[in-house]
Amino acid sequence: MTVRIAMWSGPRNLSTAMMRSFGARPDTVISDEPFYGAYLRHTGDDQPMKDAVIADMDCDWTSVAASMSGPPPEPRPIWYQKHMAHHMEGPVGIADMPAHRHAFLIRAPERVVASYAAKRVAVRPEHLGIGRQRAYFDAEADRTGTAPPVIDSADILADPATMLASLCAALDISWDPAMLAWPPGRRATDGIWASHWYASVEASTGFGPADAATPALHAEAAAVAAACRADYDYLRGFALKTAG
Repeated sequence: MTVRIAMWSGPRNLSTAMMRSFGARPDTVISDEPFYGAYLRHTGDDQPMKDAVIADMDCDWTSVAASMSGPPPEPRPIWYQKHMAHHMEGPVGIADMPAHRHAFLIRAPERVVASYAAKRVAVRPEHLGIGRQRAYFDAEADRTGTAPPVIDSADILADPATMLASLCAALDISWDPAMLAWPPGRRATDGIWASHWYASVEASTGFGPADAATPALHAEAAAVAAACRADYDYLRGFALKTAG
């Protein structure tokens, strides 16, 4: 039986490094943002490489959801699925994945905006996905009677071994120290958009240094971050704790 892990993240959120971390496990197969094509076709959002992504992917919401609950791409014990919460604009959502083990990767919105805005012409609060992360968190907690695991990217960078071990325990899978390091380069499982977004991760061999001071934001970006702060603080209240 394959354990399906749905990690719900937002953009510029350590999500690709986390995907690398799970991909370093010999027992795990990876899926990278499987709903991205459906999101782009449904919304028309003017993302980099939009046409190429749509042409490359299954863009039918129901078909993608069925695939994520079907046989894994390779016969491995764990199937790690990197999902972007803000992509879920269609007729399917977390309720359509009742057999998955769900987790939530969060990051302070000020840091997301500073990083994401550098890659986009404009960024809106809904691009961060934090509101949908909160809604999905509450829905899953109500369904199961237990709060699903939440992990903050800042805590991972501060203490990767402790935080990843805590996440594995919360997901009821074994901890594997292989998650702390990986070879550089692109992966066959990376989305076609890797050439635009993944340069830093492709150069990496592990998690980077702890976050420095909070970046200064111009007024428009600060307003976007402020609009997402309450949802982030709510989820932060459930985050797995560091050793300290």
